[in-house]
Amino acid sequence: MNARPPRPARADSTRPSEPDDRDALVLRRSPARPQAAVLLLHGGRADGLEAPPALNLPALRMRPFATALLRATRSRPVLVGRVRYRRRGWNGERQDTVRDARRALAELRHLAGPVPVVLVGHSMGGRAALRLGGLDEVRAVVALAPWCPEGEPVAHLAGRRVTVLHDESDRVTRAAGSWDLLHRAQEAGALTAAVPMPHGGHTMLRDARRWHRLATEAVLDALGIGPQDAEGTGTGGVRLGSAG
Repeated sequence: MNARPPRPARADSTRPSEPDDRDALVLRRSPARPQAAVLLLHGGRADGLEAPPALNLPALRMRPFATALLRATRSRPVLVGRVRYRRRGWNGERQDTVRDARRALAELRHLAGPVPVVLVGHSMGGRAALRLGGLDEVRAVVALAPWCPEGEPVAHLAGRRVTVLHDESDRVTRAAGSWDLLHRAQEAGALTAAVPMPHGGHTMLRDARRWHRLATEAVLDALGIGPQDAEGTGTGGVRLGSAG
């Protein structure tokens, strides 16, 4: 459903630009009968009411993660998609990123039914994924260098798998905030895994293949898909057989 494109906001505007009423769910693969789904949420800004730019670097950074997941699940009925944001920022109490992710999940339910979903989010997208981790259809959250301000809620994550990958040298979001959230989520009943990354900073560019591999393995584990000795998938060690 592609309607009109969003009107660009002026650089000095404090009012929201015209909302983008295109679908929030952008599909990378949609099997005829999906049995599970992976939804990717890219990063953004704390504040920004304008629409994301055409050349959106945070969104581009998530493409290799999507590619790794597509290769690792290529013989499985797993839907892979991403969230399209209408606003560039989180925007305080507006929580625009969460609202768009909710829209995408609603569209996913309409398309595929009540299949288990794994959310994979980076930075601001990681915060949104963690906020939505308690929804009925969400089985697990994989957060990549997430933005975890002090006091983020965790009670809703009880019973969910929550994996966080973060580099201690990240200067944009604090790894300490991630570890604190994981500790509190574990106390609340979540099944947590902290993965300190030796390189990559916030952009996850250095040692990128390790980020792609570990994120993919966390998704496969959450979906109950075990590695098998098959032809290479390009994910740095994850192997899948054909669906049985």
